[in-house]
Amino acid sequence: MKLSKKQLTLIVVLTFFASSLNYQAFSQTSISGIVTEKNGTPIEGVNVYLEGTYDGVTTDPEGKFTFTTYEIGVQTLIASYLSYESFMMAADVTQMSDLKIWLREDVNSLDTVVISAGTLEASDNSKVSVLKPLDVVTTASALGDFVGALQTLPGTTTVAEDGRLFVRGGDAGETQIFIDGIRVFTPYTPTTNNIPTRGRYSPFLFDGITFSTGGYSAEYGQALSSVLLLNTIDEPDQDKTEIALMTVGGGVGNTQKWENSSLSFNTSYINLAPYLALYPDRNDWEKPFETFAGESVFRRKFEKGIFKLYAAFDTSSFELTQEDIILPEGLRFKLKNSNFYSNASYAGELENNWRFHTGASFTHARNDVGIQEDGIDNTENSAHFKLKFRKRFSNRVKLSFGAEQFLTDFTEDFNNDFVSERYGFNNGISAAFSELDLIFSRKFALKLGARGEHSQLFDQFTFSPRASVAYKTGKNSQLSLAYGDFYQQPINDVLKFSSDLQAQKTQHYIMNYQYVANNRILRLEAYRKDYNSLVTFNDEFPGFDSNYSNNGDGYAQGFDLFWRDNNTVKNVDYWVSYSFLDTERLYRNFPVSSTPSFANTHNLNTVAKWWIEDWKSQIGFSHTFSSGRTYTNPNEPGFLQEKTKAFNSVSVNWAYLISPQQILYLSINNVFGWKNINGYQYASTADANGNFNRRALRPAADQFFFVGFFWTISEDGTDNQLDNL
Repeated sequence: MKLSKKQLTLIVVLTFFASSLNYQAFSQTSISGIVTEKNGTPIEGVNVYLEGTYDGVTTDPEGKFTFTTYEIGVQTLIASYLSYESFMMAADVTQMSDLKIWLREDVNSLDTVVISAGTLEASDNSKVSVLKPLDVVTTASALGDFVGALQTLPGTTTVAEDGRLFVRGGDAGETQIFIDGIRVFTPYTPTTNNIPTRGRYSPFLFDGITFSTGGYSAEYGQALSSVLLLNTIDEPDQDKTEIALMTVGGGVGNTQKWENSSLSFNTSYINLAPYLALYPDRNDWEKPFETFAGESVFRRKFEKGIFKLYAAFDTSSFELTQEDIILPEGLRFKLKNSNFYSNASYAGELENNWRFHTGASFTHARNDVGIQEDGIDNTENSAHFKLKFRKRFSNRVKLSFGAEQFLTDFTEDFNNDFVSERYGFNNGISAAFSELDLIFSRKFALKLGARGEHSQLFDQFTFSPRASVAYKTGKNSQLSLAYGDFYQQPINDVLKFSSDLQAQKTQHYIMNYQYVANNRILRLEAYRKDYNSLVTFNDEFPGFDSNYSNNGDGYAQGFDLFWRDNNTVKNVDYWVSYSFLDTERLYRNFPVSSTPSFANTHNLNTVAKWWIEDWKSQIGFSHTFSSGRTYTNPNEPGFLQEKTKAFNSVSVNWAYLISPQQILYLSINNVFGWKNINGYQYASTADANGNFNRRALRPAADQFFFVGFFWTISEDGTDNQLDNL
């Protein structure tokens, strides 16, 4: 068959095209380049390869790479190396020559800087924890109270007769407590003078505690000095029952775990009558302290979130007569209290890296108080509603914002044989907040925040800018700075009499150095707080006829030190915390600016725990030293011009492991029986020589003995709190 000229031409063209395709299909393309850090430093050992193929190589000491591939067209080139973010490039392979690639540090790595100014973590999961949840029940001086354990940390002040948290020159009302991000309005059991209170909530329901001694997040407000964040356990590990038998009472708890949900509850009953029969104290008890409490947490996991419902109820009562220098027959006091707190929250995921958290709490608290012939009956109903969103734009940029509402309805009835009065207030606080986290590198991070609040009672709007920055100074060390404005409404005992006031204000300045390595942590922190618009009044105690104003001010400054080491000595864990505080303020009924009686200059706490394997025991030791606190001596000129002697207390405990699930626990507070003095009460009139007599305000008891037996019954037969020691 003879081909035409046109057919021959077509065959030649097709043959050339086919051979060209064959050449492209079987020829190699060279891919090359260099990988460096942003500053140009070469990175050796980077894996550079085409995604979905075996074609690739690692960079040489100069960061260079070169390899060939038979792949054609658009491919994805990947460069990956430990502690750096992976690089990805999609392009035609013919364009992948002489590439210049620089890798950014992976800011999710464990050695990335964390902002730590003013923040102390107590968690099993945090990168940097100064305490573990178990420390709450194994610290000798804490007596199972999370507040007692936190009082061994720097920044706190020892006020032994009170029991609440006093932080960096602030009074106890300047610290707020939150559970799962939702406000707790009445966190302490009520008490009377010279008898310390306790926190209401069991430490076993929490797996994380964040204690901010200042400079805390814009997410939280209504606290001049600090916030304490308690996070409940997300998911228990197994079914278990816990039984406690103690010299002061007993308790029982149970956890049930299902596939996607769980329920935990515990109850306790405390009655000091048997204990006081054996070890009487300085009070004349007509009805010793008695309390019944119960709390529960329900958890439900969903595909993209978790729901928690927390509820707690307690009721307490006591009646006693205390020595009083003005009243020869003593001061009669009685109290009945009931408190209910409920907290519901949901945290979940949305599309495009959005997360949200919403929750609400409700508090109903009632106190029926009798002081001599006076009767005081007050009721507080408070609620908190919160909605927060968080967006992760990348590993380096995160944004959070939200809004919340606080509502409080407080009423109080006062009556005696001559007067019957009702006081109270109703207040709503609306707030919005936003915070931006910028992580520039593993060495440098910045947090910027702002909070706005509006008080319905005062018709006042406040704006609070806040900022924190952290820089990693070495492999195991970093420096952090923080600044913030903080506002708080006056306390209920003032608002019930006067609403013609404003929010009180502080400004925090904090510098923090932190070193963490080999199970050791060192924290050094200096701070300054400036107070403005503090509430003042002209009577000894706030009353209906008192004159109120926001003319008060003050300052608090000092430095804190914390050192913990559980590595140097085998089976020994110890920490030392020291705080220096210089503070003065003009507030309440102070005639001049003075150091308040709840503040002391020096606080030193030493805690040690020693696990003795042969004895199956942990021996604990705690020593608290604090310098004297101010008081007013009317026999000398001046106000709060003298100081008590220093406070000293050594406590010891012994936890003996009878079996993997049975513990015998003994502790003695103030084992040496040191005669501490909390202050002095002076007579209201002078004697014949013109002197005002006084009596020392001593603790109700110099020592406290505690014995407890704790039994855990679990599925695996070995679970026990001492497993974590």
